[in-house]
Amino acid sequence: MAREDIIAMSQREIRRLHLIQQVLEKKITQQEVAGILQLSSRQIRRIVKRIREAGEHGICHQGRGKPSNQRIPKKVKEKILAQYREKYADFGPTLASEKLSESKGTAISKETLRQWLIAEGLWKRARKDRSHRQWRERKGHWGEMIQVDGSHHDWLEGRGPGCVLMAYIDDATNHVYAKFYHYEGTLPAMESFLGYIQRYGIPQILYLDRHSTYQSQAKPTIHEQLEGILPMSQFERAVGELGVEVIHANSPQAKGRIERLFRTLQDRLVKEMRLLGVATIEGANTFLKTYLPVHNMRFCVLAAKPADLHRPIPKGVDLKKTLCIKTERALRNDATVAHHGKLYQIEEKVKAKKVFVEERMDGQRYITDQGRALKYKEITTRPVRVNETLERSPKARRAISPPADHPWRRPYKTAQKEWALPAT
Repeated sequence: MAREDIIAMSQREIRRLHLIQQVLEKKITQQEVAGILQLSSRQIRRIVKRIREAGEHGICHQGRGKPSNQRIPKKVKEKILAQYREKYADFGPTLASEKLSESKGTAISKETLRQWLIAEGLWKRARKDRSHRQWRERKGHWGEMIQVDGSHHDWLEGRGPGCVLMAYIDDATNHVYAKFYHYEGTLPAMESFLGYIQRYGIPQILYLDRHSTYQSQAKPTIHEQLEGILPMSQFERAVGELGVEVIHANSPQAKGRIERLFRTLQDRLVKEMRLLGVATIEGANTFLKTYLPVHNMRFCVLAAKPADLHRPIPKGVDLKKTLCIKTERALRNDATVAHHGKLYQIEEKVKAKKVFVEERMDGQRYITDQGRALKYKEITTRPVRVNETLERSPKARRAISPPADHPWRRPYKTAQKEWALPAT
């Protein structure tokens, strides 16, 4: 019974009650209170009347402690929770509210759904301890710096082959470009970069990790040490020829923007493809063409400065010649080139001592000298040495038996005296 006499009021209500009591005691007019509280005089008269009739309880909102008139009906709530359990059991509240609104036409806010799921024990957000990191300001222009990385994840959830998502995210705007590949390597990195620059232009800087695809793991040669040159990976060499600066991050946290992107896509994109039953890499790439525009429209931000720093592709530049694996090989005196265990015969007169073997993204192989493609053919049949054709019969091994006076057959002490060196 004691709790019924307790009135729970906010500071705002206490302030109002104090002023209304001053009105009731005729120490201040209703018009003056209306000006202080920034309410109409009619509203002040209503509050005064309610306090005269109900006492101090009248200052509290009449709906306090009662169900809201705007609450969602219980049947609708139970229907939404049943749909969540059946189809969206591992979806977060935000994504689940979006999918429920799209597929069933049930408009439900993410916060309302979050509270329902927490109350039902269907959702729990675990907080993670974070180590201190220095905040870095975004770049000011679109195209000034692009973070690039590949994500190894079960994107198709066992419905198809394993794949890697090569993603590009602009540091200033969060604009995303991505494509699926069978593996993360030099050719997929070049092919994805080609797709990016054909669509948006050449960026100023690429921010990469230290994966062997992006940074060479080879030790510098003596010549490179003397010249102060570091070994470059094929990808570094290719983007360098296009005038793109490469920066390697020292930790995953340094390129946190793309790491957070992968966490988002591993949650949202995986579930979107699950709902559509995507089971192939080709199907996943087709789905990305419709998914990424929606993703960018929602998550992109405006750059601090309006200029676009993407450069157009220079005229006369053959991107297929630039974005390929180039390997320098010695040209032998018989005009042959050895590469990856195979021998190729050059069918032209070449004065150069070294040529380049180019492996293009389309699987074609070219041998070039100063950028000019040379005619060649693969030598499939190589001469066999004569001694390799002779059948070598194993020689009979003759048993060797030491003579009777051999030191091995004598007592150890006697043999030791014979082995001893003469005194000097």
